[in-house]
Amino acid sequence: MKFTDVKVMTPDQVKDEVLKLKKEQFNLRFQRASGQVENTSRIRQIRRDIARLKTAQSFKSAAK
Repeated sequence: MKFTDVKVMTPDQVKDEVLKLKKEQFNLRFQRASGQVENTSRIRQIRRDIARLKTAQSFKSAAK
């Protein structure tokens, strides 16, 4: 996900996307703990996407 994609999202879409990514991150943490995770780079990618979404969220709330 790129920041330009996030900038065009509505605040509700951003919140929904953060929630979805948090759930996926939770599941991947359990898979990693049990040694079942296949794509380890996905964990890092999700963490960065969440940060990107939260950054955009704070920019939008500051602009109001």
